[in-house]
Amino acid sequence: MREKIHIQKYGGQKTKIKIRYLVMMLALCFSASIPKINANAENCPSLRIVFARGSGGERWNDQNYLTFKSTLETKLKTVSLDYEFIDLDYPAVSVGINNLEVALGALIGSGDVYTFGESVNTGVRNLQKVVNNSCPNTKYVLGGYSQGAMVISKSLSKLNPDKIIYAATFGDPKIYLPEGKGIVPPACSGENLSDYRVYVPDCQAYKGLLGAYIPYEPENYIGKLGTWCNKRDIFCSSRFNISDHTAYVSNNIYDDASMKIFAKITHHFGLENHVSSLHDTAFLIDSTGSMNGMIDKYKAEAYRLAKETLDTGGRIALFDYRDLDDPYTPLEYCNFENCTLEAFESGLSRIVIDGGGDNKESLLSASSFVMRTLNWQLGSTKSLVVLTDDGFLQPDRDGIRIGDVIQLSKNIDPVNFYIITDSDTKDLYTELAEKTGGKVVDIENESLSFLTDYIIEKNDGLPRVEMGKPFTADPIKSIETEEVKDDTLKIKIENPDQETMVIINDTILGITKETEITISELDRCKENTISLVPIYTGYAYYNIRGESTDIHLEKNEQCKAEMKLKAPKTGQN
Repeated sequence: MREKIHIQKYGGQKTKIKIRYLVMMLALCFSASIPKINANAENCPSLRIVFARGSGGERWNDQNYLTFKSTLETKLKTVSLDYEFIDLDYPAVSVGINNLEVALGALIGSGDVYTFGESVNTGVRNLQKVVNNSCPNTKYVLGGYSQGAMVISKSLSKLNPDKIIYAATFGDPKIYLPEGKGIVPPACSGENLSDYRVYVPDCQAYKGLLGAYIPYEPENYIGKLGTWCNKRDIFCSSRFNISDHTAYVSNNIYDDASMKIFAKITHHFGLENHVSSLHDTAFLIDSTGSMNGMIDKYKAEAYRLAKETLDTGGRIALFDYRDLDDPYTPLEYCNFENCTLEAFESGLSRIVIDGGGDNKESLLSASSFVMRTLNWQLGSTKSLVVLTDDGFLQPDRDGIRIGDVIQLSKNIDPVNFYIITDSDTKDLYTELAEKTGGKVVDIENESLSFLTDYIIEKNDGLPRVEMGKPFTADPIKSIETEEVKDDTLKIKIENPDQETMVIINDTILGITKETEITISELDRCKENTISLVPIYTGYAYYNIRGESTDIHLEKNEQCKAEMKLKAPKTGQN
């Protein structure tokens, strides 16, 4: 016999439910206090950094706020700029996302189910007051985590874009990435990536668990918005993991974001940026006979780039390669684990220029070998600097083609290809460089020192997306609804071999395998949306959620009639 699920007194009344897991429940409603704004322009800093903390975070003491602040403040101390940090004054109501095994009925009784949405709206109003109504010459950087990310993304269209330098969202339950839609989403091939997608490795991330703000990036914010979402974060990826949602501090995501934000700040105020991200830089040198003249020009600048990479805490590696017809595979002189500056200099001096004979070398196989051999570190900016005076064979060893190399580069992070060559060969490498985020440099007519500075200053720490074969949850096959009475809705679902997450408005009630749900005593004087989300749990590591099916309930006719009667009359004396 099937067990029915009963949800009663929705709308702040006593509620009972039988459901297998609690995923998220709203708790007490805190009154919103309006921030006091100092209208004296003389006390206004040049820059304000405002952060909206996540659900249940204590103002001024929340770990996400403190980490966001400390990683950025460390960099701001290197420049002369007056600034201040603000932990946005708003409720950030607590939710029970960590209490997966707690029975739902134990927590819902005293909570107002609309508290979460009211908390977000209060944050939006308070952020508007901070940005729009004070310090006309002050510029702003915005950041928000989880519920706070919703505050930021929902606010953008209501803020003066001229005052915003950058906005960053982390774990946003209302994220929107159209390239993640479909059975085989374009993002899984690295295509059509949204420009605000800074770090969302899940190529199937499409909409957040609570829906999406569309457009996510208002027109006036192009280049001013970035979003970060951990790989299996239940709220913003297609996966189903709570621990990833709470790991933005431990995964060093805020440190990665601080590099991008600091670069935006220094560019806006015309300041020199001497802070660089961690770098993994590998050097791959064509050692065929025709390279005698070119390598001498290159060695001094290669040494400087290697030294600056090590001085900023990065790592270096050195390899060479030759022609496909030479009995010679790429030779490693030192790798990321053992390459000191002395070892690198020694390796350069030991490279023997010999062999070759035709005009094409085995670059594709060599670069693939180097990328697969090295242990690239997560969070570093990854570069492969190639020195050659010839083109490349295609296909190369084992049938490898340029598309295979580009795909491997993107799968790793990407690895940015920087090709140093002569003017006759330069055009051959444009595709490889551009599609991996690098550059081609003409050694005869361009300054190599410019390339060194460009690489060191580049921040490309985390992969925008990880490509590969997508996993999928099947859509719910069918849904039948029956209004038993004005305030009671019965839902029958067919969702074979999967579970179903039940969401009402922004309240996640839980997950069930049952096929019949009864929701009673709904507040029909408010609009309600019931979302049913298919969850596939066939693989523990790859638990994923599918796209929701939504049931929209308008206010009932009696409430509409009552509201019409209460409306003020006009046109009377």
